[in-house]
Amino acid sequence: MMKMFFFLFFMIPLCFKKKMFWLVQILMMMMMFMFMNLTISIENYCNMSYMYSFDMISYGLILLSIWISMLMLMASENLYKNNNYLIFFKLNILMLLLLLMLTFSTMNLFMFYLFFEGSLIPTLLLIMGWGYQPERIQAGMYLLFYTLFASLPLLLGIFYIFNSTNLLMIYLLKFYNMDFFLLYLSMILAFLVKMPMYFSHLWLPKAHVEAPVSGSMILAGIMLKLGGYGMLRVMIFLQEVNFKYGIFWVVISLLGGFYISMKCFTQVDLKSLIAYSSVAHMSLVIGGIMTMNYWGFMGSYILMIGHGLCSSGMFCLANINYERLHSRSMFINKGMMNFMPSMSMWWFLLMSSNMAAPPSLNLMGEISLINSLISWSWMTMIMLMMISFFSAGYSLYLFSYTQHGEYNFGIYSFYMGNSREYLLLLLHWLPLNIMVLKMDYSMIWFS
Repeated sequence: MMKMFFFLFFMIPLCFKKKMFWLVQILMMMMMFMFMNLTISIENYCNMSYMYSFDMISYGLILLSIWISMLMLMASENLYKNNNYLIFFKLNILMLLLLLMLTFSTMNLFMFYLFFEGSLIPTLLLIMGWGYQPERIQAGMYLLFYTLFASLPLLLGIFYIFNSTNLLMIYLLKFYNMDFFLLYLSMILAFLVKMPMYFSHLWLPKAHVEAPVSGSMILAGIMLKLGGYGMLRVMIFLQEVNFKYGIFWVVISLLGGFYISMKCFTQVDLKSLIAYSSVAHMSLVIGGIMTMNYWGFMGSYILMIGHGLCSSGMFCLANINYERLHSRSMFINKGMMNFMPSMSMWWFLLMSSNMAAPPSLNLMGEISLINSLISWSWMTMIMLMMISFFSAGYSLYLFSYTQHGEYNFGIYSFYMGNSREYLLLLLHWLPLNIMVLKMDYSMIWFS
């Protein structure tokens, strides 16, 4: 693992050269392929250096982090053109990627907490530094205080675990069983807010709407996955207590997912609609993890990776429209098929992945999660039917509203999509639909 961190460290001097913007992105892609070719064991941790290592869960999420960070640079060409604090922007993305890779690869619970919280700071700087409206300050504060308020109990929980076991290695904690409600609540709350679960989701649409495209991509692509990753890790030693109280979280997340799906139909802001659809998808992930069965763990992991690519691509599409029309309102973003017929295909492809159509990873994840939740209780079938139906509904609503109909006569003229934008969308869509061919890697890591 250390060679990857050193690769990132030595990329830092390149950030200080103005003309090195695309080189940084190419090096990230190179790093991605280097990481893909590392030896990976399905059962155990591998490539261990000091206390950094990865298993199958970390592997997929680290790959996703590098990939999305690379695409963030590709999507932010406007910053490059306008020279909008470019050096600091590149530095910020590198720091964020470093913190995310450390979060996913550390084996120590306290270090996990440290990097988990540390990744909040570059995200906050992205929103407050490169956001569009003055409300970005308020959105940044929401993000900061929601996350920090829920994270303090997590820190106390980690201290309690160390005090009672003299041990903080995530791998070794699986031999312990901690049947203690307060510890359970404190360990899990921070991750539920980060996911975000319904009732603690208010920071997410705000942060998305105010963030620049790169901020939205990293928030949707990776930051929500930190919560799921943390839950997959701590559930191992909180099994017994979760069997008693897991039902509360399943009920809240499924009812919340249904309600948020309905709320998507009332949105008039493109980004807001995509952000709310993220909350609806993450509610299924929470339900899957809380059922504590094999299908649930598999499905949540697959859906997290699928949603990371799909949601990030949808924010790119919203930004492509925003760069031309300077508005995210759905009343102005109408009839885009007249202007950008080729882009319309990408809207269709990403929307179909968002509603879990084959052959996307979202479909595989949702099938596993539906299996998991219905085997846990047949009554969840009602809410799952609703969530699946309405997720297709709001995806179609978004597609038909933006692509069809009469275009706004206030639009005078603008250029169609350029090759960079089509490549950006292809690099979101291709892994999302090609990885289905290697589902065995995602399905058998949990021995």
